[in-house]
Amino acid sequence: MIPDWQLPPGVDRGLWDYLHAADMVAGYDEQMRASPLALADMAFCELAFPTPGRLVDLGCGTGRLCLHFAAKDFDCVGLDLSEEMLAKARTNVPNASFVNANLVELSALTDASFDYAACLFSTLGMVRGAENRTKVLANTFRLLKPGGRFVLHVHNRYFRGLGWKRVTGQRLKSFFAPAGAGDIAMSQAYGGAPLTLHHFTRGIAERLVDSMGFRVKEVSAIGTDGRPARGGNVYGWLLLSERPA
Repeated sequence: MIPDWQLPPGVDRGLWDYLHAADMVAGYDEQMRASPLALADMAFCELAFPTPGRLVDLGCGTGRLCLHFAAKDFDCVGLDLSEEMLAKARTNVPNASFVNANLVELSALTDASFDYAACLFSTLGMVRGAENRTKVLANTFRLLKPGGRFVLHVHNRYFRGLGWKRVTGQRLKSFFAPAGAGDIAMSQAYGGAPLTLHHFTRGIAERLVDSMGFRVKEVSAIGTDGRPARGGNVYGWLLLSERPA
């Protein structure tokens, strides 16, 4: 087992355990097929990426986005830190390219080489540390051509389903200690350390994307059923942004 001090930037023990859990990888495709959220983000990407081009999936898992768009003649590249996930992705989508990579460190990829980018299913929220999440978005901006489009999916820190204690705690932190707000530890479903996900508000997510140079074009609030939602029923947001031409 890799010691904590050797974990990649932006990765803690809980995320490392999650990414390398055999049970998680084995059941991931079925989990995504059954998820209304996965269907919602695919439908959003369908509208966001209207014509074939070069697409990078940041945190591709077993390749579900690449599978969908490679069939539509997109040139797809999937990036993930889990070699176990990538092995399955290569089997699922033989006509796409998959690279083992930490989203915080993407210097090996060429500037302005993609038409589209996606970071779905709270992948950005899995990255630990605000400075590392900023690096992920800066890398995304760098990789896109002028006019390139980016879809981001983030979770809501005030989602009612988190329970009133967590939501109240997040509201207090957001007001009195904003630097520490948003990180919410979830029990690890695969026997590892707790998995911490950073949750956003809509405003924080939009300002963060905007601060990287993107222009936010559309925001969709969705519930756990993948349908439009409001208030405390909002599970997260899908944001469509564009690198200015």
